[in-house]
Amino acid sequence: MAASAAVLWGVNGTVSKVILASGLSSERLAQVRSLGAAAGLVAILVVVAPRRLRLTRRELPYLLVFGICGLAFVQWLYFLAIHRLAIGIALLIEYLAPLLVALWARFAYHEPVRRRIWLALAFALAGLALIVNLFGGGTSLSTAGVLFALGGAFAYALYVLLAEHVVGGRDAVSLLAWGFLFASVFWAMLVPWWSFPVHAVTARTSLLAHLSSWHLPVWALAAWMIALGTIAPFFLLVSALRHLSATRVGIVAMLEPVAGALVAWAWLGEALGTLQLVGAGVVLAAIALAQTAR
Repeated sequence: MAASAAVLWGVNGTVSKVILASGLSSERLAQVRSLGAAAGLVAILVVVAPRRLRLTRRELPYLLVFGICGLAFVQWLYFLAIHRLAIGIALLIEYLAPLLVALWARFAYHEPVRRRIWLALAFALAGLALIVNLFGGGTSLSTAGVLFALGGAFAYALYVLLAEHVVGGRDAVSLLAWGFLFASVFWAMLVPWWSFPVHAVTARTSLLAHLSSWHLPVWALAAWMIALGTIAPFFLLVSALRHLSATRVGIVAMLEPVAGALVAWAWLGEALGTLQLVGAGVVLAAIALAQTAR
């Protein structure tokens, strides 16, 4: 489930870049994503199991922080980062999150973290560095972009830790429904809906690069982003936390930059060199190593 979520997010990275290239801002894109996911998840629960939407006073603070500091911020900061950095570099910085989760588990929860996990984290980060060719030199980084990506790493770590804490007493669908609902309220206060640029969503946009001759309405791309780029992968990742620790789930999720690089190569024509292919292999080996740490 965690690997499938990572692959879907990898595809969604390119879809999001196409939407952003159409002129929709990072804030509005995150707003559409949150509200669309909340509406879809709530609709599913209303039809299938409305009782799951019940909320206790004890859960409220966790779900508020989960929705706003976790879900809303991790999307917003990621979109801001890829506006200023290459998508691979932004993902590399954001995927410091599994290391933060492991550090929190070890020093805050005092949980034993096996040496194999630390080794897997080191290999995974090295593999990601190869994917984005950080060892090639000559890369000029935006300070603001790096700060946004670092903020995204902390938000992602917080999201995973809170989800692991709450998921034991609540199913994944209702957890995400409340989380995205609170994220939507946050966005409605930050960028009111009455000023939403409707024309930007109804316009048709080129799919860029290899698919530049193809045009789709922005709303169709947004629908894909909501269903297969948000609801499905978030559900899979939170569900995976019932079977794996947050540290291991975070490492498996490092498949996202690998999938993202492959999709960007096939769709946008971003070349994959020898270093990138070696890096992808190192990340896969790190994930396999992590799964042997029982």
